[in-house]
Amino acid sequence: MTAPINMGFERVFLPMNDLESAQAELSKGDVCAVVIEGIQGIGGIYVPDATYLQNLAALCKKYGTVLILDEIQSGYGRSGKFFAHQYAGIQADLVTVAKGMGNGFPMGGVLISPDFKAKHGLLGTTFGGTQLACAAGLAVLEIIENESLIENAAKRGEELKAALSQFEEVKEIRGMGCMIGVEMKFPVAPFRKKLIDEFAVFTGSSTQPNTVRILPPLSLGNAEIEYFINAFDNCLQALKMNKQNETIPIG
Repeated sequence: MTAPINMGFERVFLPMNDLESAQAELSKGDVCAVVIEGIQGIGGIYVPDATYLQNLAALCKKYGTVLILDEIQSGYGRSGKFFAHQYAGIQADLVTVAKGMGNGFPMGGVLISPDFKAKHGLLGTTFGGTQLACAAGLAVLEIIENESLIENAAKRGEELKAALSQFEEVKEIRGMGCMIGVEMKFPVAPFRKKLIDEFAVFTGSSTQPNTVRILPPLSLGNAEIEYFINAFDNCLQALKMNKQNETIPIG
């Protein structure tokens, strides 16, 4: 079996928001690039501290290291800004984008700093720049702008977090805009299954077994929030009732 591509390169995984660890590695002078998500996605929806990102960007400049922001999940308005790292007011050297870029049409891209001087043969793609992909990408940008979807994501995300905070089973709510992680007081796999089986509400999984990832469309409205909160409540009540019934002796 072939190992994942990142296993074939020398790399170091560091704890997020730990600037001392980052400085210790970068000061060695042998780090090609730092890669960090604008908001950590599959890992459980963790938002990097703005101060940490600002200091990390400064360290990268100091040591001549490329700063790469992975905005594939957190980009294109999902966080309530076009890119999540804009909350920290930093500028990356490379920004990777996909998913929301085509609103379902398969496409991806890389934003490259002017510090990388363009020259013939520097980049090559097999399917890059197709007319259909370009048309889809332009249409997405036009609709995001015309319908104020980034502003809507920021507003509705706060409303959704406020509604979720009423449940005593919720331990913590993380995220920005329409990228929300809800940490429950129990493993969420049965809860997520009940949401989709009974209410057709699809939520994301996480490497954190107690965390539900909620990634609604940027066009989220009041009706959808109300439906989701009702489904959330119904599933919680059903699971509580099942748990109570399990404790009743039969005989």
